[in-house]
Amino acid sequence: MIHLTSCATQNEWNAILAQLPKAHVLQTWEWGEFKSRYGWRPSRLLWLDGTQPRAAALVLSRRLNFNLPQVMYVPKGPALDYGNLAVLERVLGDLEESARQRRALFIKIDPDVQSDTAEGEMVVEVLRRRGWRASREQIQFRNTILINLTRSPDELMAAMKPKWRYNTRLAARKGVTVRPGTLDDVPLLYRLYAETALRDGFVIRPQTYYEDAWGAFIEAGLARPLIAEVEGTPVAMAIVFHFADRAWYMYGASSWLHRDRMPNHLLQWEAMRWAQGNGCTVYDLWGAPEKLEPSDPLWGVYRFKQGFGGELVRHIGAWDFPVSGPGYRLYTFVVPHLLSIMRWRYWRTVRRGKSDGTTSQV
Repeated sequence: MIHLTSCATQNEWNAILAQLPKAHVLQTWEWGEFKSRYGWRPSRLLWLDGTQPRAAALVLSRRLNFNLPQVMYVPKGPALDYGNLAVLERVLGDLEESARQRRALFIKIDPDVQSDTAEGEMVVEVLRRRGWRASREQIQFRNTILINLTRSPDELMAAMKPKWRYNTRLAARKGVTVRPGTLDDVPLLYRLYAETALRDGFVIRPQTYYEDAWGAFIEAGLARPLIAEVEGTPVAMAIVFHFADRAWYMYGASSWLHRDRMPNHLLQWEAMRWAQGNGCTVYDLWGAPEKLEPSDPLWGVYRFKQGFGGELVRHIGAWDFPVSGPGYRLYTFVVPHLLSIMRWRYWRTVRRGKSDGTTSQV
């Protein structure tokens, strides 16, 4: 019989998580500890069948302020065999009950369950029957591009589009080199990231946030920075997170310098080779458009990623279980408007900084 328990040690949690289907780096002990420094309270739930682990969930919870109920989130989880209906029903039931006991507004999950499969259709049917709702707020990317790393390097190269193969080899011929980064490179990584955000128009957090996030995972051995250089000058970077048998290209950035030498193509190739050499069988390029059309904000990024020969995978996305119907409806109406205001203020500050020659904190 399956029973619910908790886990109190880092090594035990990560070891169990790594054995489960749908294990994700955002379910690791380290991610919970990192988020705990930014207002979230982690709890780690395990479902055992005797002594055999069947499921795990890192549950993050926080209060929006002292006068409002808390919200709960299971990032890229829970981890379990979603084809096992009995386990799925038990886990969902316990998550629902936990949200009720804590008087939360809702609890959110967003597992990597592929939508266009029989398993995905079954999971969606179960969620709807139990009162879960497809969320308007997708915290993580719903869709992604996956590259199968079980092939040889020659097969990986052959799977690329011809232009991508050419550009990867061109970068090497033009003097681009890629080196592994260390904790000492984190300020450099952030400078490249901030430059890219300003150029491409997306919002990032202050430097201390990334120093903490990147530094914690680099130190734990769960992330590896890779830095592309031309004659010793850094021109691009990628930070590859990895856990169990999967690697994720979560962060990337580039300078305007030497873009004609195609450093990002060689950088991705070396990231795939590094992940393969460290036992990963899947390289997740972390993010693809909701709609495959040029108007989508991710269209340009998608075209770049697609050239490396990966498969577009659509997931079921985020689902919410509302505990308080009126509170949940108010939250889902107000939060998008608040985010829009925050983005407007951010870009107003950035533009002001550009016009008067100062550097804005992003």
